[in-house]
Amino acid sequence: MNNSEIKKEDIKQEVFDLYDDYAHNRLSRREFMEKLSVYAVGTITTASLMSFLMPDYQNPIQVKADDPRLKSEYIHYKSEKGGGTIKALLSKPADATTKLGGIIVVHENRGLNPHIEDVARRAALAGFISIAPDALTPLGGYPGTDDKGRELQSKRDKNEMLEDFIAAYEYLKKHNDCNGKIGVVGFCFGGWIANMMAVRIPDLSAAVPFYGGQPPKELVPQIKAPLLLHYAELDTHVNEGWPAYESALKENNKEYTAYIYPGVNHGFHNDTTPRYDKAAAELAWKRTIEFFNGKLR
Repeated sequence: MNNSEIKKEDIKQEVFDLYDDYAHNRLSRREFMEKLSVYAVGTITTASLMSFLMPDYQNPIQVKADDPRLKSEYIHYKSEKGGGTIKALLSKPADATTKLGGIIVVHENRGLNPHIEDVARRAALAGFISIAPDALTPLGGYPGTDDKGRELQSKRDKNEMLEDFIAAYEYLKKHNDCNGKIGVVGFCFGGWIANMMAVRIPDLSAAVPFYGGQPPKELVPQIKAPLLLHYAELDTHVNEGWPAYESALKENNKEYTAYIYPGVNHGFHNDTTPRYDKAAAELAWKRTIEFFNGKLR
């Protein structure tokens, strides 16, 4: 069977769970293929299942790189405590006449791929100046495939990468087109970065982690930024840390709003893979932009 003929509703949840383990380096490619073969039944082959699960970076792009409504360019900035010089996509509305709120867009565990660049352009189209750094820059940048991207990112220290995104905040803070109010939105690994930036940056104006790992509870008192947190109901791995995090947020009287989207998987906002859930993704993004409108204007 061709992977285009496979329907999401015909795929068992265990297959998505396997992909989640593979995408987060808890399974090697060989282990993933072996376990996936159990679900290759009838006309559905292991190869077609694998192809079905892999991202499509061409068709789902919502805001193209040459969209005339935007001014987008690659820039480089200094990350002295991190990876040195970091490449990033900087985007803003082409017709902007006033200073704009800033949004840092943080990629998943595979570098600045076409999907995250698209998300950064969406943020700019909503009326902000956005910066989407590539934490793989010191290793040559996003290599063109997610498998290779994950392999490269696993070679970098996550706390050093955190410094790269904090440096992006400093870059945006000084940018002539930014009003000084800056938020961060991150996905998966980027969700952890968003949480940790809220810990580390006292002047951060807003943080929006999508299915991101939580900071240690002893660091929660340092958070000053309001939080908007998005979780997927079926994402048991990340969700394990949420009760303790929520308890610490409450104990320390932090400003936060959290949503757990029913019946969806980790990665539900990413429209390049079958884990995508259109209704949940659109609602979460609407809430995200409304939140930034309230905090960054």
